Amino acid sequence: MRSQTHKTAATVGALVALLASAPPARAAGPRDVTADVLADRDVTLTGDTVVTVPAGTTTYDGVFRGEGTLTVRGTGTLVLTKDSDFTLPATRQRVRILGGNHPRVTTTAADPPAVTVERGATLQYGDGGTTGLIGHFPYGTPAFRLNQDNIRVDGTLRLSLRSAYNLGTVSGSGLITQPRFLWGTWDLTSGPFAGVIDNGTQTNAGRPEYATSLPNVRKVLNQGTWTVDTPLGETVTQRMDFYQREYGSDINVQSRPGSKVILTGQYSWANRGGDTNPSLSDPALNWTPAPKNVNKRGTNIKGANVQWGDGTTNRIFMPGTAKTVYINLLAARSRSLLTFDYDGPVTLGAPIGGGRFHDTLSAPGAGDIVIKGTKGNDVTFAAVQFYDGSTTVEKGAVLRLGSGEPGGDGGLYTGGGHYRVVNDGSLVVDNTRTSLTLPRISGSGSLTQAGRATTTLTGGSVTYTGETTVERGTLALRGGATLAHSRGIRLTSTAARLDAGAAGLRVVSSLSGKGTVAGAVVNDGVVTGGLIVAGDYTQSAKGELVLGARPLKVSGAVRLAGDLDLAAAGTRPARTVTVLDHQGGARTTGAFKGLKEGTRLKLADTTYRITYRGGDGNDVVLTTAGASAAARVRSATPTAQAAAPRPTDTAEGFGWWPYVLALGLLGGLAVTPALRTRGRRGAGGRHAAGR
Repeated sequence: MRSQTHKTAATVGALVALLASAPPARAAGPRDVTADVLADRDVTLTGDTVVTVPAGTTTYDGVFRGEGTLTVRGTGTLVLTKDSDFTLPATRQRVRILGGNHPRVTTTAADPPAVTVERGATLQYGDGGTTGLIGHFPYGTPAFRLNQDNIRVDGTLRLSLRSAYNLGTVSGSGLITQPRFLWGTWDLTSGPFAGVIDNGTQTNAGRPEYATSLPNVRKVLNQGTWTVDTPLGETVTQRMDFYQREYGSDINVQSRPGSKVILTGQYSWANRGGDTNPSLSDPALNWTPAPKNVNKRGTNIKGANVQWGDGTTNRIFMPGTAKTVYINLLAARSRSLLTFDYDGPVTLGAPIGGGRFHDTLSAPGAGDIVIKGTKGNDVTFAAVQFYDGSTTVEKGAVLRLGSGEPGGDGGLYTGGGHYRVVNDGSLVVDNTRTSLTLPRISGSGSLTQAGRATTTLTGGSVTYTGETTVERGTLALRGGATLAHSRGIRLTSTAARLDAGAAGLRVVSSLSGKGTVAGAVVNDGVVTGGLIVAGDYTQSAKGELVLGARPLKVSGAVRLAGDLDLAAAGTRPARTVTVLDHQGGARTTGAFKGLKEGTRLKLADTTYRITYRGGDGNDVVLTTAGASAAARVRSATPTAQAAAPRPTDTAEGFGWWPYVLALGLLGGLAVTPALRTRGRRGAGGRHAAGR
C-alpha cells in the first residue's frame, strides 16, 4: 500500500507502518492470463500476472481477485465491465490503518503499483455504467474511500464509469481520460504521475480528507469540472497547465480554514495536440472570442484562499477577456481571497464577479484581492472589476487600473460595503476613456494618474502617504478628498492636470512639475515654479516658492508671504528673471520674507532688484541693478534647472556665497563687517538683499 498519516482535530488516528524488510522471492516470469480474459473466465491472481490485449477492443465480463499484480500490455483496449478486487501480497504492503475518526490522510511512501498499463495498451474501467473498477478499499475513512490498488499508467487509462470512485496513487507518464458527459466523479489523489489527464466530466483533485498536489503532471485537458479542495491547515500547490476545447469547462477551488491552494500554471484554450498533448497555436486566441464560445473557460473560487503564481512566473492563470473567461469570487464557509504572486507583468483582462458560472456579473464577488509584494509583481486590471472587497497592494508591487490601450480600461467596484484600497506599493490609473471614482485609499504607497481619462478621489478617507504623480489626464479631488497626507505632488508634463475643485489644494509637503492645478492653491509647504495655477495662489508664512526653469503662472489673485528660493538664478544669471507670472488683472499683494519691493539681491556675481510690479504690472520679477524695475518683460527665465528647496538664512551682502561655493565658481568670498543675519530656517542662503 502506502505510508499514510491520519490526523484529527483532537487526536491522531492510529497508524502502523509495516515496511517490508525484503521483497519476496519472484517467479521466473509473470503468469499470462490472456486466454482466460479472452474467454471471459474469472482470474485469481497468485502473483505477477499479465494480459496481452490484441488490436481492437476486448470486453471482459469476468473479474480479477486474489493477491498479486496485473499488467495490461499489447495494442488494443481491454474493457472491464465488472468490479475487480485484489491486493498486493501482504509482504509487499507497507501500511495498515487501525481506526481513527475524521482523519486527514497523508501518503508518505506509496506501495508498488498493483495495476500497470504499458505503453500502447488501453485499459478501460467500465462501459458507461457503474461497474468495471479495479480497487480494494480497506480503510474506514468517513466520506472518502482510498483505493489500495495503486496504478501505473504508461499507456491509456479510460474511465467510463458513472459512479464515484478513487484510483489510488497514480504513477507513469501516459494518458488518463474520461469521456465527456459521463456524469461520474473520480477522486485523484497525489502521486508521481507525469502524463496528461483528460477530464471529461468531473475530477476531485483533493478533498477535505486528502490533499492532492500532482507535482509532475504535464497537462490537464479540462473538458468538465476540475475541483480542488483541501484538508484543514493544508497548502496545496498544483503546477500543471490546464487546457479546454469546448464551452462549459471550469475549475472550482474550495479550501478549509487555514488552507491555501496555489495554482502556478495557466488555464488556456487548446486548438491542437489532441488529448495527449493539448496546446494553443497562438496565445492571442485566448483573448479573441471564438464561434460558439468554444474557448470560454472559467474558475469559481468558493470561500477559498487561492493564489495565482508562486513568484517564479509571469504567465497569468486566466488569460482572456470577459468574452473568453469568467472568474467568480464567492463566499461559502467564509469570504474568498485571491492573491496575485508573479515576478513580472501580467494582465487580468476579465472582471472578477460573483454570479453563477458564466453569468459572472449577475452579482458582485464576495472576497478580497492581494497583489503580493514579490519583486517584479506588476498586475494590470484591464477590465472594470465587480468584487465587493478590499484590494491590497503590498510594498514593492504594482497594481495598474487600465492598460493604457484602447479597450483596456480597468477599475474597481466601489459600491459595496467591503470596498477599500490598502496601497503600500504603487497604484497606477491608466484608462483611456473610462473615468474612475476612487474613495477610501490608505497605505504608504504612491498613486499615479497616467491615462487620458479622469480619475476622481473622493471622501475624507483618502489617506495614502506616498507620492502623488500626474503624468497626463486629470486627477480630481472631490467630496472632501485632499492630498494632505501625500509626501509630494508632481505634475510631470504639460498634459497633466490636478483639479482641486471648489475646496482648492492645500500644499503641506511639495508641489512641482509642468502641469496645471485647477483651483486655488494655498502653499504651506514647498511649491516649485513651472506650474500653472488656474485659480488663486496664497503662500503662507510657512510656505516656500522655489524658482524653477519657468515661472509659476497664476491666473487668480496672488498673496505672498514666506520664503523664496532663488538658487536656480544663481547657477546661470540672466538680465531679467520672472519668478511669478501673475496673469490676472489684480495687483500682487504681500511679499516674500525679507524681500520687500526694490530689495537688492546678489546671486553669484549678479546683483538684482526684486519687484512685485514687473512684467505687465503685477508679476514678480528680478532685474539686474542697472535695469528699470518696471521693465515690461512678460517672461525671461534661466535655462538652468531649479535646485532642490532647502532651509536657509537671509543676510545682506552675504547670503549669495553658498550658491557660488556649491557650484565651484569662486575660490573664496569677501565678507564685509556689517553683516546682519536674518531668516528662519537654519544655516545657508536663500536670497541676498542689499540697499
